[in-house]
Amino acid sequence: MTQDALLQHDRLFFQALMKGDAARLDALLAEDFLLVGVEDGAVVGKAALLALVSGGDLRFPAIDSFPEEAVVRRVGDVGLVVGRTSMTFENPDGTAFSAGSRYTHVFAAESPGEWRLLSAQGTTIKP
Repeated sequence: MTQDALLQHDRLFFQALMKGDAARLDALLAEDFLLVGVEDGAVVGKAALLALVSGGDLRFPAIDSFPEEAVVRRVGDVGLVVGRTSMTFENPDGTAFSAGSRYTHVFAAESPGEWRLLSAQGTTIKP
């Protein structure tokens, strides 16, 4: 089922970020992947994200997601997940940031059951 596959991909993405597993991220992300940061809206491509994660300059000590709340849709070869997270991450300058966020992940189907994350954007949920 598409919903289960997309939620599983989301889970693997978050786990790879927490583990600092750049090789796993490389496999999960599309070559033209773009991330729009929760904290500052900065746009980061796949290569830059992988470099930050593999170098230990960007760390995610904790990411809690709530898949039971996620809205999952499929339109042709595109899958969308709108979900919620609570996360803590550390920037390259050593500053830490915690936020609750709503996120939108956009996936592309590469083959049956095989998805790659094209884009991730988070919006901070204000307390």
